[in-house]
Amino acid sequence: MAASLTASVVVALRVNGRDVTVPSMTGATLLHVLRNDLALNGPKYGCGLGQCGSCTVLVDGVAARACVVPATGVAGRAITTLEGLGTVERPHPVQQAFIDAQAAQCGYCLNGMIMATVALLAETPRPTGAQIRRALSHNLCRCGTHVEIVDAVLRSIDAVSR
Repeated sequence: MAASLTASVVVALRVNGRDVTVPSMTGATLLHVLRNDLALNGPKYGCGLGQCGSCTVLVDGVAARACVVPATGVAGRAITTLEGLGTVERPHPVQQAFIDAQAAQCGYCLNGMIMATVALLAETPRPTGAQIRRALSHNLCRCGTHVEIVDAVLRSIDAVSR
């Protein structure tokens, strides 16, 4: 049975280093709360099934699909979105590597690719090409910029370890 979206609850979250409390509907996903209640549009709505990766965020440093995570299920945990990594003036090293490698075409997958890369490099600071491809294999890119994306991850390795 699907979760009811009729009753309202208050959800206390820690998003991008900031404690926030938002009224939300029971059963609302983290993606819904991030985009609709907190105006954080880095995570994208793609498939709604947790399969494409465009909604990826970090929960306690681990990549998670925000479209299938109940907002109430991550209360009190550290959530990081694309907006929490860096700024326009000072992008996170992974964001800068994706810019330098020109790893975007339409850009829809980039949120997931960048967030998955940040999680990968936190766990495996010097991944092999095979580890990179495996870590990104569940993030779909319809434009075919996979070569540039892998290049961006390789560029990220030294920048993140500094």
